[in-house]
Amino acid sequence: MTTFDEDELCFPQLLNSSCRKILHPYFVSILAYITLSSISIVTVILNMMVIISISHFKQLHTSTNLLLLSLAVSDCIVGLIMVFQIILLDGCWFLGDVMCVVYFGLDYIITSASIGTMVLISVDRYVAICDPLHYSNKVTVKRINVCVCLCWMFSVLVHCLMLKDNLEKPGRFNSCVGQCVIILDYVSGLVDLFLSFIIPVTVIVVLYMRVFMVAVSQARAMRSHVTSVTIKRSVKATAKRSELKAAITLGVVVVVFLICVCPYFSVLLSGQDSMLDASSFAFIICLFYLNSFLNPLIYALFYPWFRKSIKIIVTLKILQADSCDTHIL
Repeated sequence: MTTFDEDELCFPQLLNSSCRKILHPYFVSILAYITLSSISIVTVILNMMVIISISHFKQLHTSTNLLLLSLAVSDCIVGLIMVFQIILLDGCWFLGDVMCVVYFGLDYIITSASIGTMVLISVDRYVAICDPLHYSNKVTVKRINVCVCLCWMFSVLVHCLMLKDNLEKPGRFNSCVGQCVIILDYVSGLVDLFLSFIIPVTVIVVLYMRVFMVAVSQARAMRSHVTSVTIKRSVKATAKRSELKAAITLGVVVVVFLICVCPYFSVLLSGQDSMLDASSFAFIICLFYLNSFLNPLIYALFYPWFRKSIKIIVTLKILQADSCDTHIL
């Protein structure tokens, strides 16, 4: 019978039934804990700023911003569940089998909801740029609310069905005490891959290629007519520039999202996740979570209203009467 040093076991009192820890150099462990904890805290704070801003200020209650609100909610939850990933740094799970299923369930649901929201953002920009005359009629706040709710409900329902076996008997796939493992059957894994990655990413890429083709042609048209603009045309040109800027900003959000998410799903698609060493897979997971940290930074870089909202929130002016009517845009 093989025996291990107590420092190598997750639960030393359980001897050989306990899982073994992943031993890292002390400096690497401390650096990883500090880095991931900082990213988790900042991710939650920044996305809470987005949530408060869009929810509180009436001027920000637009269809596009409601999609950003949905994305910020999912990003905020990602920041919170990063705590579980921090716990798993040494390969040991101390929170029980039920919490293991809850963690992975939230992870699957949030990922699916985020990708669904990205698809909705792409559709929103497609209609705004390619069919601007009918945008206000086709894309309304009420319709966006319905689409966002359906997106979240669909994500919850699908992944609860996929995780049915794990939910009925948590920990059934664990090979030792202190392990946190969720396994999907072949069909469920294939369905999840298509619904959560292949189909949405294809839709996003196709729509944004069309958006930027139209955006480039519109930008050229505006430059060619800039010297002979009437007041009425000037207003239209300003509106077009506003839509183009929004398309570019959200395009950056989408591109960053794809850069962060694609490595994770590419590994799953190739079936090589079992061939990666722990550090490589940890890097892919961290890159996956990093997207939620970067989104509000992109808003701060491109959206003046977000910077102004943060200033009002931090200085507590948001507590003043009628602050929701503040001119933000």
